[in-house]
Amino acid sequence: MEIATAIRNFLDHLRVERGLADNSIAAYRRDLARFESFLADRALSLTAVNPAVIGEFQSFLRALGLAEPSSQRALSALRTFFRYLARESGLVDPTVDLEKSKQSRRLPKALTVAQVLALIEAAYHEGDPITLRDRALLELLYGSGGRISEIVGLDIGDLHQYSSDGTEVETVKLHGKGGKERIVPLGSFASKALRDYLTRVRPDLASRSARATSALFLNRRGARLSRQSAWQFVLNAAKSAGVEAKVSPHVFRHSYATHLLDGGADIRVVQELLGHASVTTTQIYTLITIDKVRETYTLAHPRARD
Repeated sequence: MEIATAIRNFLDHLRVERGLADNSIAAYRRDLARFESFLADRALSLTAVNPAVIGEFQSFLRALGLAEPSSQRALSALRTFFRYLARESGLVDPTVDLEKSKQSRRLPKALTVAQVLALIEAAYHEGDPITLRDRALLELLYGSGGRISEIVGLDIGDLHQYSSDGTEVETVKLHGKGGKERIVPLGSFASKALRDYLTRVRPDLASRSARATSALFLNRRGARLSRQSAWQFVLNAAKSAGVEAKVSPHVFRHSYATHLLDGGADIRVVQELLGHASVTTTQIYTLITIDKVRETYTLAHPRARD
C-alpha cells in the first residue's frame, strides 16, 4: 500500500470511526506528512519501515530542532498510525519497542484568581459595546472550563435555564472531543455577562449578516466567531491587564480545574466538568495543588526546614 493512501485511510478512520475533532486530525496530518517526506527522501516504502528506520526518524526530528513535546507528539502519531495498519492490513508494527520519553510531564500553568479577574475586566472597554462579547467569552471560558473550540462552537440553543429549589440555574451544553457532550453549570458572573452580550450586542451583530445563524458568539460581520479571533481577545486582555504570565484560551481551562480543586471540589466531579475520559488525566491538576500545599507548609511551619 502506498503511504499516501494509508495516511488518507487512517485519517478517515480517525474522523468517521473515532470521531476526532478537525484540529486533532489536522495535527495527525501534519505529523504523518513529515514522516511521508522523510521516507520519500530516502526512497523507502511503507513496508521497508523497521525499528532502525524509526530510530532514524527520531534523529531526524531532533535535527529539525523541534521542541520535545512536538517530537513526542509526532512519535505518538506514528505509533497510532502503525497500530492501525497492523490491525487493518497485517503490517508488522515497527514502533512496538519505541520508548516513550521519560521526561516528566509538564504541569499545566494556571493563573491566580486575581489574574483571571484582571483579564476578564480588561476585556471590556467602556464606550465600545462589542467588547461585552469579549468579556462574555472570557467569563464563559473560566466559568465552564471549556476548550476554545467548544466555546466558539456553541449555539444559542446550547444555553439552558431551569429551576432548582426555587433558584434559577443556567447551564451550557459543551460539544467535546469525539462528539461527546457534557452539561456544565454556569455561575452568576458568566450568566450575567452572557445576558449583557445577548441583549445589548448580539442582535446588532446578527443583523449585519444576510444569513441567519444560531452561533452564540458572532464577529463584526454577523458570522460565527473564529478560534483565531477568540485567541486575540485573550491576548489583548492580557496586554491591557498587564498580566505578564503566558496566557492562552487554554490557560482558563487549567485555572478553572485548579481553582475548583483548591476550593475542595471532588476530583470525580472535576473530571466530569472537564469531559476527561479518565480521572488520570484530571489528576495532573492535583499535583499543582499539592505543590502549593507543600510550598505553604515549608514557608509557614516552624519545623518544616532546618
